[in-house]
Amino acid sequence: MLRDDVYRRLRDAIVDGTLEPGEQLRDQELAVWLGVSRTPVREALLRLQQAGLVAARPGRSTTVASLDARAVRDAQSVVASLHELAVREAVGLLTDDDLDRMRAANTRFDAALRSGDPDAALEADDELHAVPVVAAGNAAVAAVLEQYTPVLRRVERLRFASLSGRGSVALHARLIDLCAQGDTEAAAKVSFETWQTLEPLLDALTNDAEHLAAQGD
Repeated sequence: MLRDDVYRRLRDAIVDGTLEPGEQLRDQELAVWLGVSRTPVREALLRLQQAGLVAARPGRSTTVASLDARAVRDAQSVVASLHELAVREAVGLLTDDDLDRMRAANTRFDAALRSGDPDAALEADDELHAVPVVAAGNAAVAAVLEQYTPVLRRVERLRFASLSGRGSVALHARLIDLCAQGDTEAAAKVSFETWQTLEPLLDALTNDAEHLAAQGD
């Protein structure tokens, strides 16, 4: 659907930094840029606001939301828990083809990190984690992840721009092996752990926010 395509294009532009934090978003300008009418743009901006990627002030301006440490931590808690649940429900349902897709995605993820391509790394990471989510078939889990994962992806992009994300390659491999072995609880635990690797960046965000607040006092 057109509205979903517009939403994804604006979401991706925010995640990859094309639309920068604090940048003003005018629906007419965005409509021209995307080659659509203003209606799907307005609908997309509302969805992006609900996801925490856009900040709207009534009667004033709509802007790209800044990276807020509290909002990112909240999203991390939700995303980690739901991926853990999805893996728990998916183990036993995953086919050999599913596992092969996860392995292939992890190989691409590793290559993207080595070449310093954060966008390709994010795409491969999304593909890998999507396999158990789809296999689980839990529509509620998929819907909530669709809303809150982009909040984390803005932070992850910073990590994947360097080799600091290399630890995730081994975690992914461990996750796939445990799924193949049918070890539900261990696989679910590792899935949760993969989303905890953001902690150093979240700590840095928190420290930056506290530093700015102290300067303003």
